[in-house]
Amino acid sequence: MINNSFAIGIQGVQDGMAGMEASARKIARAGTDGPQGTNTDSGNSLIEPIIELNLYARSVEASAQVVKTADETVGTLLDIMA
Repeated sequence: MINNSFAIGIQGVQDGMAGMEASARKIARAGTDGPQGTNTDSGNSLIEPIIELNLYARSVEASAQVVKTADETVGTLLDIMA
């Protein structure tokens, strides 16, 4: 059960990091899609990726907390059994 918690936490961190990378790419590309002067919603094109970036950052933090808690649980179990 603890191994499953580790796996879920690590997968969550990896997924969150991938999402953050994709959002960062969208932010970096904002305003550069298409010929110059044709992007009419340049202000709006940044809002969604910035929100996504923050959501993915929170997801990574939560997943890291799952890994930390699983690690502490294993440590406690080892202390009890020793």
